[in-house]
Amino acid sequence: MERHWQIEESVFIEAPADHTYAAVADVRSMGRWSPECRAVRGVPPGPAAAGARFIGFNRKGPFVWFTSCRVTRAEPGAVFAFRVSTFGLPVALWGYRFAAQDGGTLVTEYWQDLRTGRRGGFTGLLGRIFTGTRPDRRHLANRAGMRATLGRLKLTLENRVP
Repeated sequence: MERHWQIEESVFIEAPADHTYAAVADVRSMGRWSPECRAVRGVPPGPAAAGARFIGFNRKGPFVWFTSCRVTRAEPGAVFAFRVSTFGLPVALWGYRFAAQDGGTLVTEYWQDLRTGRRGGFTGLLGRIFTGTRPDRRHLANRAGMRATLGRLKLTLENRVP
């Protein structure tokens, strides 16, 4: 299978861009939407600022792992992104773009695999051990996760979830 290094998914949400941004940038809430993220610790509630660091606690089936994250872009209503590492090794860049459109916002979630270079193979092996997903299949798991995350975010922000 061909390895994919970048993917993205989008959804239209009937809510203003500043509202969707605030929901996503409040990383402590990510466990409500993401099928892998169970909790985020290390930041106060509310939108995280550029430079903020946090720990993500994740689970997929029997696999449990944590990641260290740092917010790299925090532009209200426009872009929110963070880098993920494990044991000091780069893993991924996750981000969200917000484009105001008539009646709402087009939210695009994107992912870039950072397990490259001299230590990329080792980081990929760690990912397989901790997540149960081979590096060449990670994009498939992430695409499914993005669709679930964006769908749950849409339901929540459009007040369709109690």
